[in-house]
Amino acid sequence: MQLTASYVEEPVRQVTGEVARLRAQLERVQGRRLDPTVLPVHPALASLLPGGGLRPGSAYSLPRSTSLLLALLAQPSQSGSWCAVVGMPRLGAEAAEGLGVDLSRLVLVPDPGPRWLTVTATIAEVIPVVAVRPTSRVADGEIARLAARLRDRGAVLLVQGPWPQAEAVLEVADPVWSGVERGHGYLAGREVTLTAASKRWPRSRRARVMLPDAAGHVSAAPGHAGERLRPVGERADAAAGVVEERFVPLEARAVG
Repeated sequence: MQLTASYVEEPVRQVTGEVARLRAQLERVQGRRLDPTVLPVHPALASLLPGGGLRPGSAYSLPRSTSLLLALLAQPSQSGSWCAVVGMPRLGAEAAEGLGVDLSRLVLVPDPGPRWLTVTATIAEVIPVVAVRPTSRVADGEIARLAARLRDRGAVLLVQGPWPQAEAVLEVADPVWSGVERGHGYLAGREVTLTAASKRWPRSRRARVMLPDAAGHVSAAPGHAGERLRPVGERADAAAGVVEERFVPLEARAVG
């Protein structure tokens, strides 16, 4: 049977039109545009990132927040992407699994030594999401070479600390723990403010998030699930210093 071009193209046009219609409908429901090239993140974090996810070939600057890092790794690992964490010896598998990271797709390099940048660049050749905590300053030329490698391989770099030309800079502030009353009880969840600044936005964005919630996962803070992100100025609010946290299993969070 010989098929004419018009006979073949018509079903293709119909499918393409239906995909476009469903995509537009989903964007209206979620209130944001979806970028088909990004790696997914939890819905509570998506609107803080350009394109609604982690953009391949880009770097992101994060605070020293273990829970935020793991929350960003969770969805990519669950979706089939391998993730690596370099230079974070205190990061535990139990904490990662508790926040949704697929341990079967997680590689840990606790102590890369002084050649941490070389190790990171090498891992980025084969693993699509790499998180690192720098232990020394990096020359501009080395940063440029790593950026080129990320673009070439389509890898995402999550840096705990400042990083030049980051796709987005995230900050954590205003932590409030719940579950403790009159000096005793069990810590049931922590509500924080996440602020994101990006070169793609005229102003920063802010969201109130449970990190973690009572179940040990990430979620939108109560009363903020349907709230649109508010602009907070041209730069992320980093006035409140955030110290590194150690993730403690919920059942061990007894105080008083």
